[in-house]
Amino acid sequence: MASDDVARPLRADARRNREKLLAVAVATLSQSDGDVPLESIARQAGVGIGTLYRHFATREALVEAAYRHEVDRVCAAAGELRQVMPPDAALREWMQRFVEYVATKRGMAGALQSVVASDSRLFSHTYSQIVSALTSLLRAAIAVGTIRADADADADAEDVLRALRGVWLVADEQHRPDSARRLLDLLMDGLALRRPGLSSGIERLIFAARRGPRIPPPGIQSRLRQLEEARADPGIRNGFLRGLER
Repeated sequence: MASDDVARPLRADARRNREKLLAVAVATLSQSDGDVPLESIARQAGVGIGTLYRHFATREALVEAAYRHEVDRVCAAAGELRQVMPPDAALREWMQRFVEYVATKRGMAGALQSVVASDSRLFSHTYSQIVSALTSLLRAAIAVGTIRADADADADAEDVLRALRGVWLVADEQHRPDSARRLLDLLMDGLALRRPGLSSGIERLIFAARRGPRIPPPGIQSRLRQLEEARADPGIRNGFLRGLER
């Protein structure tokens, strides 16, 4: 009976209730230490506590579902963005969404501890989803020639993810969301430019972040100004490179 219940599609109203509960859970757990009363989540979602328990039998089930919901959302965005944007623009927009996702995951860390203790495969599975989504974006951009011809989508995806964590680290430590946007632009420049003698992955990205004026300038004058600002600010530069090494 239980397996039949799980397999049966939700009615439209039940689906809406579930989505509201997940949205509230993500927002609330991201801003707390994880010890949020389930009654509070149900109340903010506009449903009764019984409705919450019908969808999520335990706190751990709700936390895991909320986390998976965020991962599914950021991964689904890869395909959606490719449908409406040029490949390089889709990649840049997805990077921004990934940085926002990392902030959500960091905020949910306390709540996720109990879930990970009971399901050690959770992060490895969701990490694979994210790598796959990013790889698809890189492949699309390589195919049309909008990022470096020597890029390897399969080999470079994990390096780019490390760099994106560095972007989030800088913005979070300095409470400067504008730094995240600026550094994401630098990453895109690193992916778009060709410099003989550089290997794939992190080495190229570090070059783009540290060697601003020596990058060939056509079409990227505004980026060069941003690079100069990053080089002049030790906090941004060092935090960015520290994040790349993690």
